[in-house]
Amino acid sequence: MVVLGIESSCDETAAAVVRDGRETLSNVIASQAEVHARYGGVVPEIASRKHIEAIVPVILQAMEDARLTLADIEGVAVTRGPGLIGSLLVGLSTAKALAFARRLPLIGVNHLEGHVASIFLTDSFPAFPFIALVVSGGHTTLYLAEGFRRFAVIGQTKDDAAGEAFDKAAKLLDLGYPGGVVIDRLAKNGNRDALSFPRGMKGSLDFSFSGLKTSLLMRLKKRGSPFAPEELPDVVASYQEAIIDVLVEKTLRAAALHSVFRVVVCGGVAANSRLRERFRGDAARSGIDVFIPPPVLCTDNAAMIAAVGDHLLQEGQRDGLDLNAVSRWPLA
Repeated sequence: MVVLGIESSCDETAAAVVRDGRETLSNVIASQAEVHARYGGVVPEIASRKHIEAIVPVILQAMEDARLTLADIEGVAVTRGPGLIGSLLVGLSTAKALAFARRLPLIGVNHLEGHVASIFLTDSFPAFPFIALVVSGGHTTLYLAEGFRRFAVIGQTKDDAAGEAFDKAAKLLDLGYPGGVVIDRLAKNGNRDALSFPRGMKGSLDFSFSGLKTSLLMRLKKRGSPFAPEELPDVVASYQEAIIDVLVEKTLRAAALHSVFRVVVCGGVAANSRLRERFRGDAARSGIDVFIPPPVLCTDNAAMIAAVGDHLLQEGQRDGLDLNAVSRWPLA
């Protein structure tokens, strides 16, 4: 089955064509990062307007890259939620228009399930069940994944998501946006043991990063002045390591507790080079197989939406043209 996927949940406008839920024929992403950088974060109204400008050109480029026409498309999958309502509605309205005009089956996809399914677009993927860590700017959740649409939450953040903790630190340190990318780059030249930062909720599989952010803020207030440029690599390397320690330790502990020795790490933060290094090293020592998509499939994209859509459409699931967007849509 050839499925057109559309993603517009936040600040990336994306379209992709995927065959049989596994073969990516095209994957086009238009980023708004430069637009939102001046504000230090995503402005929902601006994001919606930029999606309107980009959605048709992105879909046309995806079709051109796939060397197909709309006559070759057999189904349309679109992100229904969770996300910014205004942004979601742009992608959803476009998908419904295409499905109606071409008389194609339509399916709404959970953005979080899309992140998990991104691993099935690679050459190395696990069988169900597995532990999935979805870690991004808005989500940090551990799932026991037993199949498509069969997820159980076994740990989740009680406050900030990991990606949010990166972005807030970058804002406090005046490093720019998106913070996770800048911190990842700077940390490569820093000493990860230079400063001591807290690791929250050690006895639980849940996460908390607000104390970490507050610790950095208190350090800045105590100093009374910003860190010097030569100090920043050590600061961000130590801060980053505190986040990664918690993510890696709790995920691998969850795998051991549930006797499921396969782990998928996905979402935007999974593109972090140090996180990928730590997971591969620590998992190997623990006898756990870890699967991480390439960075382009970690950040928001439409290929992952098409992958889930293919599976659901093949099962005979369909959504009507009255399908609406939802800002919150728990995966489990």
